[in-house]
Amino acid sequence: MPVRSVHDRTELADLLARHPALYAYQLGDLDDFFWPYTTWYRLADAVALVYHGGTVPTLLALHPADGTDQLADLLRELAPLLPAHFEAHLPPGAETALRARFTGHDHGPHLKMALTDPALLATARPAGDVLTRADLPELTKLYATAYPDNWFDPRMLDTGHYVGLRRDGELVAVAGVHVWSPVYRVAALGNVTTHPTARGAGLATAAVAALCHRLRASVDHVTLNVRTDNAAARAVYARLGFTVVARYAEHTFTARRT
Repeated sequence: MPVRSVHDRTELADLLARHPALYAYQLGDLDDFFWPYTTWYRLADAVALVYHGGTVPTLLALHPADGTDQLADLLRELAPLLPAHFEAHLPPGAETALRARFTGHDHGPHLKMALTDPALLATARPAGDVLTRADLPELTKLYATAYPDNWFDPRMLDTGHYVGLRRDGELVAVAGVHVWSPVYRVAALGNVTTHPTARGAGLATAAVAALCHRLRASVDHVTLNVRTDNAAARAVYARLGFTVVARYAEHTFTARRT
């Protein structure tokens, strides 16, 4: 069975909705907000997405544990069609299917977590104000200081799902989204940070809790990605009711010279 390009959102949604927490990013990218920046491929039940909306293309190719052989076949067949340089989110070990054509840099193991016990959100005393485009200069300044290597798309402020807290009139903590789709009922948290001078007071935790309360009015699945070795963040998310749903690794690939 050959790899084929897929342009039918209904077909993709039916397939991805079998595991919405695992595929939250992909489901969100079916939304009109992201769809024009996507290219999709399928082999049997394995799906790969190349997202072109950032500075570097990103390959998202995940699969439940019982489908790893399908995914490996998809990646091997897809390799000649991939960009010369791209980032990738793959299940552990899946990167070997691309090694014949690409050299890779491993950014370490990560976890996908999903909000499974929302009652715990109240324990964080949710707080924060919704940020808008008017707050972009202040938000950009905060990220430059507190989270300089994050990936932030200013368009996401238009979703109304960025929450910030201020001290003495200065923005010092924020929680936002990488993906929000009321159509496909999924969201993925992202760009969560606190100014170095304000850490340890639970501000980002309060902002995440407030954001999750807002999101649950429009989505069924609130998810996030976190590095496995980020013990502090993992502990915060666990206290807020998130549990691990999958493990994956992040990579950067560059085509081998021929």
